[in-house]
Amino acid sequence: MKLTWYGHSCFLLETAEGSVIFDPYSPGSVPGLALPELAADAVLCSHGHRDHGFAEAVRLSGKQPAFRVTAIDSFHDNKRGLLRGKNTIYVVEAEGKRVAHLGDLGHELNAKQLAVLGKIDLLLIPVGGHYTIDAATAHRVAEAVGARLTVPMHYRGAGFGYDVIGPVEDFLALRGNIVRVDGVSFDPDAIEGSATVVLKCPCKK
Repeated sequence: MKLTWYGHSCFLLETAEGSVIFDPYSPGSVPGLALPELAADAVLCSHGHRDHGFAEAVRLSGKQPAFRVTAIDSFHDNKRGLLRGKNTIYVVEAEGKRVAHLGDLGHELNAKQLAVLGKIDLLLIPVGGHYTIDAATAHRVAEAVGARLTVPMHYRGAGFGYDVIGPVEDFLALRGNIVRVDGVSFDPDAIEGSATVVLKCPCKK
C-alpha cells in the first residue's frame, strides 16, 4: 500500500486491489498548489466544492477496483449543514486495512458515525479550521477514531493553502510521536507503532 499527497485534501491511495484518488481540486482553487496529471481506478469526492470535487482531473483506468468503499454521511459545518452543506466520509478497505478520508468534516463524530467507521488503520483528517474542524477538534476526533496512523490535511503552510486556515503545527502540538516524511509518499507498513505522519508539501514551483 502506498499513499501520496498532492496537497490540500487530495491523495492517491495505491493498493493491491486498486487505486483511488480522494478530493482532487480544480486549477487555481488552492493557493500555491497545482495538480499533475492524475490516473487511478476510481475517484472519490467528499463534496462538490471546487477545491474537493474536481473529479474530471482524474483519468480513470476503466478497471473495476476490488477494494470495498463505505460512505458515511456527515456535515461540512457544526450546524448540521446549514452553513456549508453535507460532507461524505469515505472508508476504503484494501489489503486487510481500513483507510478513512474525512473530507471537509466540520464537527465531531457521533457514536453512530464512529461505529460505522469501526477500526481504522490510516486516518486522513482536516486540521486547519475555519472551513473544517480546527486543530483541537481534530485531535479529539483522531483520539475517538483511534487509528494507528493519522495524516493531517487541509492546512496552511509556507507558500500554500488558504490564509484563513491554520498551520499543521497547531495540530502537531497536541499529538505524540510525529513522523515527518521527506517526500509526498509513504508506505504505512514502513512505520512502526502509532504515529501522526506529516508529508512534504508538493507545492508548485
